[in-house]
Amino acid sequence: MKIIEVLQGLSMPVTNEEADLLSKFYDNSSVSRQDLNEREIVLANNLVVKDVLYRKNQNGQVTYYKKIPEQSTFI
Repeated sequence: MKIIEVLQGLSMPVTNEEADLLSKFYDNSSVSRQDLNEREIVLANNLVVKDVLYRKNQNGQVTYYKKIPEQSTFI
């Protein structure tokens, strides 16, 4: 379990698997669902529920975007 700072002074726990998935978003601002395996899709949907990522569907293409600011860090 890791703690991620979402906003200044606001922290939230994420699992180690979710933290590994979030590391993909630090290189890119978005990740296509096609680039994720089945387990990562489940984790990405969990992060959507936790309000860390948001999901956008354009013309049948699902893409996940990060909501957390660039300066977010794992504690």
